[in-house]
Amino acid sequence: MSKGHAWVLGATGQIGRAAVRSLVEDGWTVTAASRGGGRDDRWDEGVRTVALDRDEEGALAAALGDGCDVLVDMVAYDGEHARQLTGLADRIGSAVVVSSGAVYADERGRSFDTQGEPDGSPCYPVPIPESQPTVPPGEATYGTRKIQLERDLLAAGEALPVTLLRAGAVHGPHCRSPRELYFVKRALDGRARRVLAYGGSSRFHPLHSSNAAELIRLAALRPGSRVLNAADPQAPTVAEIGEAVDAVLGRETETVLIAGAAPPEGVGLSPWGAPHPIVYDLTAAERELGYRPVTGYAESLPETVEWITAQLAGRDWTDAYPAMARSYGTGLFDYAAEDAWLERYDRTG
Repeated sequence: MSKGHAWVLGATGQIGRAAVRSLVEDGWTVTAASRGGGRDDRWDEGVRTVALDRDEEGALAAALGDGCDVLVDMVAYDGEHARQLTGLADRIGSAVVVSSGAVYADERGRSFDTQGEPDGSPCYPVPIPESQPTVPPGEATYGTRKIQLERDLLAAGEALPVTLLRAGAVHGPHCRSPRELYFVKRALDGRARRVLAYGGSSRFHPLHSSNAAELIRLAALRPGSRVLNAADPQAPTVAEIGEAVDAVLGRETETVLIAGAAPPEGVGLSPWGAPHPIVYDLTAAERELGYRPVTGYAESLPETVEWITAQLAGRDWTDAYPAMARSYGTGLFDYAAEDAWLERYDRTG
């Protein structure tokens, strides 16, 4: 017997694919909506697919029809999307919406938005609770848009119970910007040494897509208005991640550590690079949902590495991962600059 009808927006994205599978396995009837209307080859044949551009006027309302018991939204971004969902509250039993840990600010107001500015790196408590201050709502940045989304959805109260999941650094297959690429590509390119800034101790709490799917499954079963951190059981350091990737690929790489920030040419600055740890407190998710992660970082890594390797086969990394190239620039793999820095390092110690 079905637990009810679950609607998944952004179903062919990284988390969406896993969420659809998890909900089906838990006994939900699932409609998977995405721009292309595609389907994952691992979905049950009973999953209904819908092609939908949620930003097209009236498209979501028309596609939703008589409604659903739970709506899972992977791609809600700002106040406009919050208004879209609250405007359909009479047709949605409850909602689970993916937000981001990027909404947090430290006691001085520094956040993800201020990184790169002088003294702009936030220094959060370890671990970060949901009660931590956030950036102000608005339209200026990703973080301010996400907090606007959160506040507008929570303002709906009992009219639309919504669980907001503040996601960590999402990883796993189908990731458009896999941070593990930093190590996988170097290994495939035969690099014998790697350089890591901040002593290799940077920590940016990851969230595997299957753990995100488990949180979604649990929240669908327990409707309520709440904000919860979403992350893996461990928050490994960047040096530990590099060693874990080496273990999957059967390689040994020498790690050279820079005590502080990367030099001006960016050598040693990885996608995890930060002077202070970013680790999320999962106590509330455990208490309110009974969350128990289904996988750990190292345990999930072989599948991730296999996926990245397959995407790179026969292609330049900028073609395989254009979103990552836009975010980090081609300097991420500037081996000439890296070799020049290592030559100076070897001379001077």
